[in-house]
Amino acid sequence: MTAAAPDDWRPVQKMRTYEQVMAQIEERILDGRLKAGDHLPGERELAATLGISRPSLRESLRVLEALGLVDVRRGGGAEGGAKLLSTPGDGFVNLLKLQIALAQFTWQDVLETRLALESWSVEEAARRSTDEDHRELAGILDQMDDPDIATSEFNRLDAAFHMRIAESTGNALTAHFMGSIRTAIHRQMVEMYAELDDWRTTANAVRHEHRTILDSIVAKDSTRAVRDVRAHITDFYKIGTPDGDTTGT
Repeated sequence: MTAAAPDDWRPVQKMRTYEQVMAQIEERILDGRLKAGDHLPGERELAATLGISRPSLRESLRVLEALGLVDVRRGGGAEGGAKLLSTPGDGFVNLLKLQIALAQFTWQDVLETRLALESWSVEEAARRSTDEDHRELAGILDQMDDPDIATSEFNRLDAAFHMRIAESTGNALTAHFMGSIRTAIHRQMVEMYAELDDWRTTANAVRHEHRTILDSIVAKDSTRAVRDVRAHITDFYKIGTPDGDTTGT
């Protein structure tokens, strides 16, 4: 793998060190000087060029690693040092999950985002999905039909169903973002089910709605699929919020 030329790295300014390091890495990614799989310059060389200490550089790289942007491997050789990742890390998922847990987004924020993302997903799934996609989606729903299923497993499979629809669109970015959203709202879903007087009654309704959505996808009826998923999402949020109000936190 290639390494970026060191001659145009600039000493960091009076900001948090990792923000300056990130800004310079971002600049090089956007203008094509760095790409996935590239190694950053060695620790000693990069620290000297940036005008920061090696411990400060290590701290910056730890932040970037936590965000899922780089893989830092200790030791020398071709595989040592910091390398830009080619696949998304967990940083965005974890950040979004914490922000939702801290009520930085309202129920309405989450609802509107889900409606937009999942409406597009089912519309495209109805157009692009394959027989294999349909079989795997049906298999998830078959598992959800287990009469002895626990709430936690039901929620896990519920998320898997919506995630698998996103994957069947063939759009990797949408699938990743859907995974991030579903992971982030997991706590909300668990809390909503816990507050229900009889979660299994609601689960039966969810099962039926899932089957309806899948039928529309298999029939390649994108208009009906969008209508089905929007009704499915809004109905559940009405059940899970006081007096059907989806505007609270």
